[in-house]
Amino acid sequence: MADRFFPNVMPDFVTEAAPAASTPTHQQQRIEQTSGGDSLMKLLCMPYPSLSPRFQRTGLDLKESIVMETWGLSGQNVQDFSVYSGSLGTAFLVFKSYQVTKNENDLLLCLQIVKGCDSASLASRDVTFLCGRAGVCALGAVAAKYANDKDLQNHYLNQFGEVKLSKDHPDELLYGRSGYLWACLFINKHIGDDTIPRTTIRAVTAEILKTGRALTKKGGPPLMYEWYGERYWGAAHGLAGIMHVLMDTDLKLDEVEDVKGTLKYMIKNRFPSGNYRASEEDSKRDVLVHWCHGAPGIALTLVKAAKVFGDEEFLRAAVDAGEVVWNRGLLKRVGICHGISGNAYVFLSLYQMTGSIEFLYRAKAFASFLLDRAHKLISAGDMHGGDSPYSLFEGIGGMAYLFLDMMDPSKAKFPAYEL
Repeated sequence: MADRFFPNVMPDFVTEAAPAASTPTHQQQRIEQTSGGDSLMKLLCMPYPSLSPRFQRTGLDLKESIVMETWGLSGQNVQDFSVYSGSLGTAFLVFKSYQVTKNENDLLLCLQIVKGCDSASLASRDVTFLCGRAGVCALGAVAAKYANDKDLQNHYLNQFGEVKLSKDHPDELLYGRSGYLWACLFINKHIGDDTIPRTTIRAVTAEILKTGRALTKKGGPPLMYEWYGERYWGAAHGLAGIMHVLMDTDLKLDEVEDVKGTLKYMIKNRFPSGNYRASEEDSKRDVLVHWCHGAPGIALTLVKAAKVFGDEEFLRAAVDAGEVVWNRGLLKRVGICHGISGNAYVFLSLYQMTGSIEFLYRAKAFASFLLDRAHKLISAGDMHGGDSPYSLFEGIGGMAYLFLDMMDPSKAKFPAYEL
């Protein structure tokens, strides 16, 4: 099991070196004394106002490299249009860069990449934000809104209206109804409530709940879902992801109880370690500590539940899951889906919920580990750079996104998951 992650030998907490009262030299001497010359410890000791520009600079540099590799060198020929592993993930990263820097060139580049993805996705039957046509149209409409291009915004909204769910679509986040529903909520957040009508959102929500209730069994949770015959628990294909999206909709009282009951069932049946199984059938294999399967994605959902429902049980369970991530979450992968970049968001979410500086430190520690060592570890073959090495969810695109989010940890959101 330990071959999946690096042992976390970082201190549980490091007091940052206080800003120098007189000269920067004094501050540097304090950091040197505390760190003992270790480059990672130097970052952990560094005051946040000094460290955050390094995150931003590295994130923006990575963004430029990713754009060149996925867009500039490809002749703008889109092979994979998805947010998850393709060109639209680059567009989403560039849009994040625009939100951080307000550089209009990033916004124009985002729209240019979306246009290429638009053409490439026309024949797709996939309907979600992460992997489908809905993501192209949703990001296109939102970026056009920020660019004050009303005609282009309306074009993408009209195209979004052509995306149709069918009875054959599953309910999970990557390929199913929940992923389509997230795209609707993303549009309404950025463009305005009821841009996608409440009746549409309600109809999809009701269908997801109907399926979940139909599959539940005696002794099980109030809601259950299958993807290719397996009843998953995690964020990508299972309960955590579906519950996360449902909590952003207007639920009726009985539906609220079903969501809460489902999450409490998961808490009750977690592993003794505090980690969570990948699926209902996988009750003994306590090995996955990823956003897609295991404690990280479920922790984000539990924090959301604590915020939405005000239930301390959810927050306690999220903190417990955070301990799993701290101890076993320095994965030998870089990405958002199943890597260190994604796991760092657990601590950012807990920090935002509790205000505890210890959780901010842990987010800083994971991000600093990447800042200090990711390039060397990937080059040496000791860390997996992802099957799609420049992508948002598998590769260094997720690391770049995290670094940009570390500029303002109080507002950081796991990309394409937290609204």
